[in-house]
Amino acid sequence: MVILGWFALVAQFYINASLKANPVPEMIIRYFTYFTILTNLIVALSCTVLLFKPGSKWGIFFSQQQSLAAITVYIVIVGLIYNTILRFTWAPKGLQRVVDEILHSVIPILFLIYWLAFTPKNRLQWKDIPAWLIFPFVYIVFVLLRGSASGFYPYPFIDRATLGLNKVFINAAGITLVFIIMSLVCVFIGKLLTKNIERPIKSTQE
Repeated sequence: MVILGWFALVAQFYINASLKANPVPEMIIRYFTYFTILTNLIVALSCTVLLFKPGSKWGIFFSQQQSLAAITVYIVIVGLIYNTILRFTWAPKGLQRVVDEILHSVIPILFLIYWLAFTPKNRLQWKDIPAWLIFPFVYIVFVLLRGSASGFYPYPFIDRATLGLNKVFINAAGITLVFIIMSLVCVFIGKLLTKNIERPIKSTQE
């Protein structure tokens, strides 16, 4: 997952740069305005740190159950939104198609499997969810503010110039609801798995 993640991120940057559609500073800014890129970057960073520096300050942060669950929520939603809404809006070819599949399908599936199978979840609480929503909230505010100034919106469902502000707010509210639902599912899974583990232990003690 570490190798795949960094390969896809670097390859996508190379593809964007090779198009020469915008000046380099603008190209770099636009590259980092995609939620897909930011989330996959978080996944790549967290996996790299946990693999090579698990005892470091960042290793401790990324190993926390709340951090891993939040990252799972973000990357799974990347996969869900792309594969249900955005996949049908274009037809990438060659390297772009390979990168596209890694960022939007392979990494989300692999990280979800990693979270489900290999990470503890017994400390997840419903009260953790509001903190997980800060990142997507800050992201959408930044994208809308920058879009109003630059005219560039990374995703069609938040394109204020085309849809209008009311429609964008409705779409943003819908996406927020998806984040909340996915977060609830993650906490529910954590509590469910914890109960299933505790029951055999209690039975053994009795």
